[in-house]
Amino acid sequence: MSTPSTFNAAKKILIRGVELDTKKRYTEALICYQEGLQILVDKMKEEVDDKERAYLRDKVEEYMKRAETIKKLVLHQKEAGMFHEQLRIEENSTGHSYKSLFGRFLDDDVEFVVVEDPYIRAFHQCQNFLRLCELLVRSCSNLGHIQLVTSQDPKSEQSKREQANWLQSLTEDLLKYKIRFTVQYSETLHDRQITLSSGWIIKIGRGLDFFKPPENKFCLGVYDMDLRKCHETTVDIVHSKNVKQSYG
Repeated sequence: MSTPSTFNAAKKILIRGVELDTKKRYTEALICYQEGLQILVDKMKEEVDDKERAYLRDKVEEYMKRAETIKKLVLHQKEAGMFHEQLRIEENSTGHSYKSLFGRFLDDDVEFVVVEDPYIRAFHQCQNFLRLCELLVRSCSNLGHIQLVTSQDPKSEQSKREQANWLQSLTEDLLKYKIRFTVQYSETLHDRQITLSSGWIIKIGRGLDFFKPPENKFCLGVYDMDLRKCHETTVDIVHSKNVKQSYG
């Protein structure tokens, strides 16, 4: 029979999926449904008790039906240009690394990425951008181009030189992965968003710089950004079929 701990793990994930589903955070719900279903399917294959196996089969069919419904709903909303998913990052909350927020959209379909954020200037802001680039390189096997649109510090020539040096180092490093990196400076840029060639657009109210500084240099959250406290902000995710025409 399936062990209680395994079933409880699947149940916890699926309940989380239902919660996200209710909040219309469909792409997140779909991930939970898929993870929970995989656990149930694996246990159903191992189960020797007919009654228990039948129960697991019913649960699998129930959640699989809902997952398929969500897939069709998301596809319909994408095709109609109506997809919109929003989540709020609460003040001092954790669990909001870039991977947790939008890693589910980073896949083989992403060939180029445009990051618009006026505040990739200070050292910690450039580090945040570096973290994003690391995630993109690891997640998007067909990525060939990253474009950054940002601004320069108008009051300090030294800050401009440092920013240019950091971004030039990143340019050279990304070439090792056959990824072209270009920077465009704009003094009027205000909006903050990440645009993926697959059509997904992630709009973060505070841009990439929503993490609070760690309390000291030797505490949880220094390296693992899921453990880092955050400022309050809102994340909006939409989809556009016209991304390739706009940026390609």
